[in-house]
Amino acid sequence: MEIYADNAATTKMSRRAIDAMLPCFDKIYGNPSSLHSEGQRAAEALMSARETIAKVLGCEAGEIYFTSGGSEADNQAILSAAETGEKKGKTHIVSSAMEHHAVLHTLEKLKKRGFDVTLLDVHENGIVRPEELTAAIRPDTALVTVMYANNEIGTLQPVAELGRICHEKGVPFHTDAVQAVGHVHVHVKEENIDMLSLSAHKFHGPKGIGALYVKKGLPLTSLIEGGAQERGKRAGTENLPAIMGMAAALSESAAQINENTKKLLPLRDRLVRGLMQIPHTVLNGDPQLRLPGNVNVSFEGIEGESLLLLLDEKGICASSGSACTSGSLDPSHVLLAIGRPHEIAHGSLRLSLSEENTPEEVEYMIGAIRDAVARLREMSPVWRDLKEGKKQYVIQ
Repeated sequence: MEIYADNAATTKMSRRAIDAMLPCFDKIYGNPSSLHSEGQRAAEALMSARETIAKVLGCEAGEIYFTSGGSEADNQAILSAAETGEKKGKTHIVSSAMEHHAVLHTLEKLKKRGFDVTLLDVHENGIVRPEELTAAIRPDTALVTVMYANNEIGTLQPVAELGRICHEKGVPFHTDAVQAVGHVHVHVKEENIDMLSLSAHKFHGPKGIGALYVKKGLPLTSLIEGGAQERGKRAGTENLPAIMGMAAALSESAAQINENTKKLLPLRDRLVRGLMQIPHTVLNGDPQLRLPGNVNVSFEGIEGESLLLLLDEKGICASSGSACTSGSLDPSHVLLAIGRPHEIAHGSLRLSLSEENTPEEVEYMIGAIRDAVARLREMSPVWRDLKEGKKQYVIQ
């Protein structure tokens, strides 16, 4: 049996997205910036995609800027707010300790320029507390950036409340919604969001394309110079095939959120119950306030990388955390942020389901993971010391 359970890393492209892209290779192939008829057909298609995405997010088409993906969108949002704030003497930014590295590394870059960064605690359940955000905002705060849903443990933040606090304080609010858009209902106006990042390949669209929503009136700084595309804020000929695929995938995913959630929740909860029957196992993140397809657990006494290799032999594609840091030997900063010790963070497993997974696959995964964990523990000197009482269990 072959099972794909790594949808947080990337998703399979939908047929609808592929079909939307194909005409752009041989029929609507003009440059959207060209004035001739072929270019104008491309420009019309580009505007249609922009309007489709805006409709899903609850904003205006003119507030959508196309990017190469979520990382670029995060960078542009944060650096734009920083530049605007710096001109007004505001050099303080508030974020959380478990953001994606596209956010955290950008903040580190700004710290070298003299910015002060406050990273909010996310506590054991992985959720920012609104009262702590209120206390962290200062007169010189230029931006608050808190992700909508975590890419590793799937926890959902109280975005509308966080945005409300920012608006009351007069501070722009950005959210990295790469993992959320297409999987939960997102409405930028109703949820007090000023800037939002998304990436198509997380909701069955193509890789290498994303978008940044920017509320009308907020200044936006160009990261790429050269042309007047994207209203002068992102130079470079627009990737029309990918943009059309993204718009089609988002429209389809958004329309199916309720149906997919209804299917995914029982699968997710059954998977959690099955894995928690393995002794000395802990669920990472809030049990309920999480993405409908996300399961992240830690097993004491094993290494997550070894577990992934055994599962791959059994046909299961999974992850130990973010695909962006899969080559790192360091423990997950997300798991450390929620208080997991290093040795427990190293033994983590992330399973991210899609609507294509089945109850039979879930049962197979439970059995395969149980057997793999048992096999690894039999070979582990750490597990032997735990069993013999030479060390104390961390996970009871």
